[in-house]
Amino acid sequence: MIRVSISILFLTAALLTAADEWQTATTLPGVDLSKLTPKQKAAALASMREEGCPCGCDLKVAQCRVVDPNCALSRRLAAKIAIIAASGKTVPQIHDEMAKASQIPIQGAPSRGPANAKITLVEFSDFQCPYCSVAIHHIDALLKAYPNDIRLVFKQFPLEMHDEAKPAAEAALAANDQGKFWEMHDKLYANFKQLNKETIDRCAKEIGLDMDRFHRDLASGKYAKVVDRDTEDGFNAGVGGTPTFFINNKRYNDKPELESLKPVIDQILKASR
Repeated sequence: MIRVSISILFLTAALLTAADEWQTATTLPGVDLSKLTPKQKAAALASMREEGCPCGCDLKVAQCRVVDPNCALSRRLAAKIAIIAASGKTVPQIHDEMAKASQIPIQGAPSRGPANAKITLVEFSDFQCPYCSVAIHHIDALLKAYPNDIRLVFKQFPLEMHDEAKPAAEAALAANDQGKFWEMHDKLYANFKQLNKETIDRCAKEIGLDMDRFHRDLASGKYAKVVDRDTEDGFNAGVGGTPTFFINNKRYNDKPELESLKPVIDQILKASR
């Protein structure tokens, strides 16, 4: 028992040491700073110690790199900071550049709710994701509770593990061009467990799409580019999984349920009055 206790003490001490290293470390796991000048490197590291990691860990980027080297989001964000620092930007200028990059483009994306709503809720989602299929019902309840205050914007973020998610995303965008995105959205999620070409075609027929146009539009490849752009927007905003929500461009990390969302929405609406 004594040996176990001593081992635990040493392990705890090691973790605490690692957790503090990020404040003084001149190198970070998985971050290439070798091409930066000393001044650029100092600016990059200072920014990484101030910029928050978007993975939901509530840590700074540098801190997350030390504590969780496997975090893809902090690694990606650190690389972006290093690129900006290499252009000679100061720490405040790096933060300004990061803030601009984190703004999520929504023009042209499918949406529901008033265009002038006080709250814009951006959803990055995957049509083959079981968690997304559950979340949509909570979001529907939220929109019904706040019909005049929330605009929902849907962004495509098909995960690599889901083979049919990208074809489904392209199909939804093809349906959008025929004015039936949300009908296709609902059909695809209702069939998320058995998505394939035949299922997607059946969904398109059931909502009354012009099938010749639907197939022609899909064959053009134009929607694949939109999906890729949405996915890149998600990566830039720190999205690593689905569903991920942003409320007025600020990441929402709690459960996408009415009970959890309502206090956040009420607070924003109260502050806007």
